[in-house]
Amino acid sequence: MTRKSAIVIGVGADLGLGAALCKLIAQQDYHVFVAGRSLEKLDTVVRAITANGHHAESVVTDATSEPDVLDLFDKAMASREGIEPPSLVIYNVGNNRRVDFRDLSLDDFESFMRTGPVGAFLVGREAARRLVPLGRGTVIFTGASASLRGKPGFAHFSASKAGVRMIAQSMAREFGPLGLHVAHVVVDGGIDGERLRTSRPQAVAERGENGLLNVDAIAETFWAIHVQHPSAWTQEIDLRPFKESF
Repeated sequence: MTRKSAIVIGVGADLGLGAALCKLIAQQDYHVFVAGRSLEKLDTVVRAITANGHHAESVVTDATSEPDVLDLFDKAMASREGIEPPSLVIYNVGNNRRVDFRDLSLDDFESFMRTGPVGAFLVGREAARRLVPLGRGTVIFTGASASLRGKPGFAHFSASKAGVRMIAQSMAREFGPLGLHVAHVVVDGGIDGERLRTSRPQAVAERGENGLLNVDAIAETFWAIHVQHPSAWTQEIDLRPFKESF
């Protein structure tokens, strides 16, 4: 008996979207390659998964490093008894902060572009190289409403996320007919995770019940995209709290 597998890139805090994705996928009897930059955080997520009798392993990966991304896919694709090559790849890398355009440095701008379209390109390219020959698979990119509009103080973030969105669209049109499902999830609103709770606890309190996106609810949508029938694939979907204006 073989177990399907998945790669989730951009896993950080245990109370975060990356971790929620890993846990939900593992519950479907998948072996999950839990990828991110901090081994300590990855191992925390893996322990939580394996403690419940599911399967996962940590792979330290900088998504902006081509050698790291190649090593991750080599590991996931390696012939291993009982584990199939990945059928699901999720790119969940990103960060956000407001910076006045006049104060934005080139280093800051390039940093956002690397975690955005550069990393998405590397992961998307390797997913296409490895999965298209198999004639199946799903690649999902975590996006943001910034990919649709640029707000004051967020030019760097919007440029980054718009790049990821275009990569997802181009891949979907090129590889969808070959059996690879490529989707982009627009997350519109604050995510109720460790990052926001730590950096802006007052904002979390002000939003009230269901005023922020629940990480498990987002993860359920990602999974629903993965298991869609090929006659009705989603390329893009947007998620927001019921209180969020748009």
